[in-house]
Amino acid sequence: MLNQEELLELMKDLESDRVERTVSFREDKLGPAVCAFANDLANHKKPGYILLGVKDKGEIAGMNIGDEDLQKIGNVRSNGNIQPLPFMTVSEVFHLPEGDVVVVEVHPADYPPVRYRGKCWIRIGPRKAVASMQEERVLIEKRISTGRTFDEQICRGSKTQDLSLDVFKITYLPQAIDQETLEANNRSNKEQLASLGFFDLVRDTCTNAGILMFGDNPRYFIKGSYIQYIKFDGTEITDSVLEEKEFSGDLVNVLKNLDDFVQTNIIKQKPVRAGGFQEKTIYNYPGWALRELLMNAVMHRDYESNAPIYIYEFSNRIEIENPGGLYGDARPENFPDASDYRNPIIAAAMKNLGYVNRFNFGVKNAQKHLENNGNPPANFNLSLKTKFAVTIKINKDWNA
Repeated sequence: MLNQEELLELMKDLESDRVERTVSFREDKLGPAVCAFANDLANHKKPGYILLGVKDKGEIAGMNIGDEDLQKIGNVRSNGNIQPLPFMTVSEVFHLPEGDVVVVEVHPADYPPVRYRGKCWIRIGPRKAVASMQEERVLIEKRISTGRTFDEQICRGSKTQDLSLDVFKITYLPQAIDQETLEANNRSNKEQLASLGFFDLVRDTCTNAGILMFGDNPRYFIKGSYIQYIKFDGTEITDSVLEEKEFSGDLVNVLKNLDDFVQTNIIKQKPVRAGGFQEKTIYNYPGWALRELLMNAVMHRDYESNAPIYIYEFSNRIEIENPGGLYGDARPENFPDASDYRNPIIAAAMKNLGYVNRFNFGVKNAQKHLENNGNPPANFNLSLKTKFAVTIKINKDWNA
């Protein structure tokens, strides 16, 4: 991150295409700027800088920047409107004699194009613009040769014939790309898939994310890409099995079917006496909390494992277990405040489909819904090295 001397030098460099000056903390101003620097069309391979509190001509604006303003900057990354997630850092506030300044440092993305609300923004000299078809193709070809994460990597032997293009074009594409871009779009299927991380044009093959999201038979290529639900008649795994169900296929349909199954087959309600002649309705589990924790399992699991996600329903609790422990910057000592993404393309797709509202928010949101419903807090087993497990206990009044 810049020191004060370097900041003052950047403020004076009015021609640089690696610097943007602004006095606005609005998301619709910061989002395109972050997106453009992450795309790094000029291939500087160096960070871009947004100087907040500095006017276009390089003069300090005399602003007083507080914690609420800094939170707005953080929300630009965490609310999921920029995809894939950008690598950006925010400086401490520089308290200069003429006013406060904050620096946002945005690093080039490993896996462009990066989009803000479905639009691909780039820098052209000192200004921003929406990328043309040719400029998007340049960004696609600029990707690192091998994907950093499993979902970014190519799925060897796969072709577009292995995908359900109807699911991609009819269900997914309108939710991932803004309407204006879609209307002007005459890209081929492969180019559309590639622009969102689902196809590799250079190798003419699908990525693992493409197969997982839209594959006709993902398990042919990725053996553990399914979810196994088992309901037991008691509190132990050795008790009789009452019901079993397997969810497999493309994630677009699996996620919808799983969501529907939770609401209709797991969530139960019943009336209980609330005092006097009054009754109230209670739920065994809050649907939103289960949904959040299940979607987290799908989003963060290790798809290189041959094991599925397991959902065990007992008479007094639900256990969710997925392959892959905490990943990257997420560690037992900072969970759930810190998060990292084992599958950034899958995470972005789930955000586009509406199964994720904000990044790094699901666990906290689930705990809040559990508390409001009368359930104990979810318990996370963070000691497992190759698995991630969570236990959700039933409403405390359910069996009263």
